[in-house]
Amino acid sequence: MKPQARALAAAVTPLTSTGEQIDETVIASLVAFYAASGLDGLLILGTTGEGILLSAAERRAATEEFLRCARGQLPVVVHCGAQSTRETAALAEHAASHGAAGVAVIGPPYFALDERSIEQHFVVAAKASEPVPFYIYEFAARSGYAVPLSVVERLQDVAPNFTGLKVSDTPFERVQPYLNRGLDVFVGAEDLIDRGLAGGAAGAVSGLAAALPELTIRAVRSGSADDSATAGRVRASVQRFPFHAALKNILRWRGVPVGPTVRAPLRALDTEEIEELERMFSDPDGEIAQSIAVSTGSVESENRSSRSGDRSNVLQR
Repeated sequence: MKPQARALAAAVTPLTSTGEQIDETVIASLVAFYAASGLDGLLILGTTGEGILLSAAERRAATEEFLRCARGQLPVVVHCGAQSTRETAALAEHAASHGAAGVAVIGPPYFALDERSIEQHFVVAAKASEPVPFYIYEFAARSGYAVPLSVVERLQDVAPNFTGLKVSDTPFERVQPYLNRGLDVFVGAEDLIDRGLAGGAAGAVSGLAAALPELTIRAVRSGSADDSATAGRVRASVQRFPFHAALKNILRWRGVPVGPTVRAPLRALDTEEIEELERMFSDPDGEIAQSIAVSTGSVESENRSSRSGDRSNVLQR
């Protein structure tokens, strides 16, 4: 039997009012919101989680609190990508030793690395993660380059815990080469979920799901082009605003006590943007409200069935 595709949220990271500290007091409420939504897991400290903007000490503290709060509720994959191989490996080893369900690493940005450099970086990171599953985070728009397929192939030969990739590239032609290589591939672009699943993807890791998980869950569960298109349209409408701050405002309006602050140089929404986003979110005839209403019944039914089983290995095929 084909395993069920999995829907993960790329979680936000709560910050205090100044944006200069992690608000660890809110993480339990945030995890509870995600668990109640019917998600299959979380990716923390990735692009949506502002991980690259946090210090190593902050990332370790956030990792420990997310893992503590999610224990028994949701598996958590920790993004540990950093500018240097040494820091990446240290963060990966920390996450693995504290109970992460997986470790994900994006290729280091800024420098024009050749294939050997990229490969060596991932080999060291995967080794530091053992025996926890290791995932490459492929996002050329953020790292500045696509991870060569030859690097993926060689990593499969030398890293026994190399399990899969999160591929956030667009269009689909940039995702397709990573599929059907004996690895679990999670699609990042919501409007490509249906094509990814049809092509063999294991599921989706969605930034939109950080505040509106219902749309991603619905698209993953149905595998339909219509549901993926809806999620993609909502993503595009939210992304007209500074995305991280918009997600945090939506969470606040949904009753999760996450502050609207982000880490500079990301910026908060101005007054006009907040009012416009809130009108869009609150419009009963709008796509967001209708999608949440349609998804609520199916999510509640799924939650009742999932609570009866062990979800700790839900990321594994």
